[in-house]
Amino acid sequence: MFEVIRSNERGGAHFGWLKSKHTFSFGDYYNPKQMGFSALRVINDDQVAAGAGFHTHSHKNMEIISYVLSGKIAHKDSAGNEEVLPAGEFQLMSAGKGISHSEFNASQTDDLKFLQIWIQPNQFDGAPGYQQKDFGEAVGLTEVITADGRNGTLQMKQDASLSQLILLPEQLISLPVTTNRAYYLHLIHGELTLQGQTLQAGDGIKLAALAELTAAAGAEHVKALWFDLPGV
Repeated sequence: MFEVIRSNERGGAHFGWLKSKHTFSFGDYYNPKQMGFSALRVINDDQVAAGAGFHTHSHKNMEIISYVLSGKIAHKDSAGNEEVLPAGEFQLMSAGKGISHSEFNASQTDDLKFLQIWIQPNQFDGAPGYQQKDFGEAVGLTEVITADGRNGTLQMKQDASLSQLILLPEQLISLPVTTNRAYYLHLIHGELTLQGQTLQAGDGIKLAALAELTAAAGAEHVKALWFDLPGV
């Protein structure tokens, strides 16, 4: 199966200091057909004005991933972590039994753009955790977050993984799929064709029950996120 979610079909929010596009139902945006996919619950495409941000708020039992597209995030949480997350880095905060945090645009002059991603865990009420790392810009599929933290990846509390996909113009790639797993691809930059569908930046696609899958980049380089998820 596959289902495309076009960028212009996403929900949205505009609070002056924040412009956001929601792939799945979130906040005041409710779409009963888009409540998440497998363990993937949230993909928000956020643009935060200079000096603004999310004041201290709390989460529980959620794996919260931030990926900075441009700018820097100033992070502070109740576990004592106070970090700056620059463009290109991935952050994973495991909320566990409960954590409070704030996320602000570290710049007083430029906008911050980042993806906020939530994955439902399969372990509950544990100690909160914080991880952060830059995985570079290697061409191909690079694992970023896994269930066991293999090969220097960040470790999440779910039978899932997140990889960064980078392709050169016109490049083909065979993506790893099995029939008993679900997959989601979110396109950040470029044009990508798979399952007979051509995706543009901001588009996403739900995939499941596939024995093989090939993706082809268009005339520009491609950057995307690839989620390997429990079957649906």
